[in-house]
Amino acid sequence: MFLTVAGNQKEYENGITVAKLVELENVETPQYVTVSVNDDFVENGTLETTVLHDGDTVEFLYFMGGGNARSILY
Repeated sequence: MFLTVAGNQKEYENGITVAKLVELENVETPQYVTVSVNDDFVENGTLETTVLHDGDTVEFLYFMGGGNARSILY
C-alpha cells in the first residue's frame, strides 16, 4: 500500500500500525512526537492499534515551547 509520509509517497506492507511506521521512519524522540493521519491527531495510547490504510497521509509533529516575551516587543 502507499502512504504519504511527511510529504513523500512511500510503499509499506498492508496493515501497518502507526507505532510500526514511527519505528520504520526512525522518528527522533518518538516519546515526544504527535502523529496526525489525514489531519486527525492519533492519541498516544492508540499508536499500537491504529492501522493505516492505502492512501493515508501521515505527519509527525513536534510541539516546541519556549521563547522570550521580550523578543516579541522589540
